[in-house]
Amino acid sequence: MSIKLDLYKVFVEVAKWKSFSKAARQLYMTQPAISQAINQLERELDVRLFTRTPKGVVLTNEGQILFEHVNSALNLIDVGETKLLESKKLLQGVLRMGVGDTISRYYLFPFLEEFHNEYPNIKLKIINRTTLEICELIKSGEVDIGICNLPIEESGLSVKKLMNIHDIFVCGEGYREIAGKPLSFSELTELPLILLEPKANSRQYVENYILSKGVRIEPEIELGSHDLLLEFARINLGISCVVKEFSKEYLDNNVLYEVRLVEEIPERAIGVCFLKNVSLSSAAMRFVEYLADKESI
Repeated sequence: MSIKLDLYKVFVEVAKWKSFSKAARQLYMTQPAISQAINQLERELDVRLFTRTPKGVVLTNEGQILFEHVNSALNLIDVGETKLLESKKLLQGVLRMGVGDTISRYYLFPFLEEFHNEYPNIKLKIINRTTLEICELIKSGEVDIGICNLPIEESGLSVKKLMNIHDIFVCGEGYREIAGKPLSFSELTELPLILLEPKANSRQYVENYILSKGVRIEPEIELGSHDLLLEFARINLGISCVVKEFSKEYLDNNVLYEVRLVEEIPERAIGVCFLKNVSLSSAAMRFVEYLADKESI
């Protein structure tokens, strides 16, 4: 049964005020228009909704049943519209994001803190995964955006670059003498190398670039986090491949030393990813804009 929502709105106002004339004033309608709307609704439902009295109108038993449901439904619509408006104004909402350990710690934390302080009613749902796993979460709809290591070859995703980063090799005091002269990739492979696990996007980028130069690198140690790469190099277990921008504390304090290469590994970037042709939530869109604004300062 298809009945215009406007008829129900008139019905609820008449029921609340028990008067056609008072309902007319509330709805900025004429009294005959109110009467016509109620008559139309009664005809379409084939039931009498009001009993007319000298003092106004009262609901019939059938009218009372309808009022309880219709009034609740209209209230829910109002609540929905209010929440939608609040969401657009970022007075509420959910930011669902995927991000890796290293990017969280060395890049994202200050942005998250500022965003949360500015929009405290936005709930944060953050899932910690590798770049490849984050891409799958985006495609499955489990998260709205991902902060990932680039490059990403996913035709279904839009990517916005946020920050350039550089992959370097570092060593501790025990290998410091090798940091004195630039090494070729072939010479590098003769050293005990420490890399991230094979599925890591950053590991694959470095490995593929060096392979494009005709050199295959074989690590002695594979680890699951950037912090472990730094610490294993610090205690002289080998030469770690790390992100320079995320290792500044170790390098600036001479805890670790950069191993210079004859040919530097080209810079890459981290960026924010999301589905193409799918509208982001207000919270996700604002966070993407927030990151872009901060990076442009």
